Amino acid sequence: MSIRFRTARKRGTCLFAALTAALALSSPEAKAAEAAPPQFTDGFGLVVTSKPRWVDENRRTFIFSVSTDQVPTPTLLDGQEPGRHAVVVTLPDDYSETTRNYPVQYYLHGHPDRPDAQWNQRVVEKATAGRDLITVQPNGSGRGWYSNWVNPGAAGPQNWETFHLEQVIPFVDANLRTKAAKADRAIVGHSMGGFGALHYAEHRPDLFGYAGSFSGGLDLRNSEMRAAITATLVNPASGTPTVNADAIFGPPIWPFDGIWNAQSPAHNVTSLRGMGVALYTGNGGDLTVNPIQAVFENRARETALVTAANLTAAGIGFHFSDYGDGSTWAPGCTGKHADEACVQADMNHFVGLFTRHA
Repeated sequence: MSIRFRTARKRGTCLFAALTAALALSSPEAKAAEAAPPQFTDGFGLVVTSKPRWVDENRRTFIFSVSTDQVPTPTLLDGQEPGRHAVVVTLPDDYSETTRNYPVQYYLHGHPDRPDAQWNQRVVEKATAGRDLITVQPNGSGRGWYSNWVNPGAAGPQNWETFHLEQVIPFVDANLRTKAAKADRAIVGHSMGGFGALHYAEHRPDLFGYAGSFSGGLDLRNSEMRAAITATLVNPASGTPTVNADAIFGPPIWPFDGIWNAQSPAHNVTSLRGMGVALYTGNGGDLTVNPIQAVFENRARETALVTAANLTAAGIGFHFSDYGDGSTWAPGCTGKHADEACVQADMNHFVGLFTRHA
């Protein structure tokens, strides 16, 4: 009898312990810990100013912010806070269920876009669903042009290239389970971000195995591109310049335009040799419908054609989707500059190319 009593008491103790553990695991604190996105530790010149939080209940994409002395005072867009750079990360579906490391792509937004815009989240999440791929979208400001400005003046240091390549990338590798080899890292962007992606890849071919441009303005020797870039330095409400026209690349006129020429992605393609390169562009479609976006895309296409010609002349292989009015590229794509259906198809295709090689 005493043996049975002790056995029963032991079973009761085990049951009580199990129930206690179950209750502990179902507590609000435990659920919050389980549900939290990966946390980041300061380093590489970056200080976390707001902790990672999920953007929605799907728990694939989270956002946090950092500060950096390389760009301490970025140009603010609506909803942004002084000195804080938003970083948006989209994880693979199974990231929390594995201990594996994943390839990573950096997606650079355009002007006057921002990394936490909902359409960027949609494009990335749709393109990467079911893929073993991390996507990082760093802040590039509405006018940063993914460059270290040569004459920022009162704007203060605007060293966007240093911020992204020497701080954000190692910071991400240190805090997420990434594959940190060149072959497992891609960079891609839309519009201003397409310029930035090829610009960064050409400057640091040791970092990237794949680079892509969605309707990027790639030819800085093109006078229309120069006018478009300097126009981004103007306050759209008042039409007055916020910094000098020579702030980013120096004077845009001959014979003082040497930096513009030297930084033109279309003319510095040789360092892309051995890298996967992909260009995407429409032609603007019907110019009478949304003519501004049509013209933007038409001019971006001209810079893509120059880039493609220079890649061909250099004997560098590349993919080029020149999809015209978009009717054969994707449903709803009209071949215009900021057409989400077109950009979605661009991203779908690019992710497919990269993940086949990563």
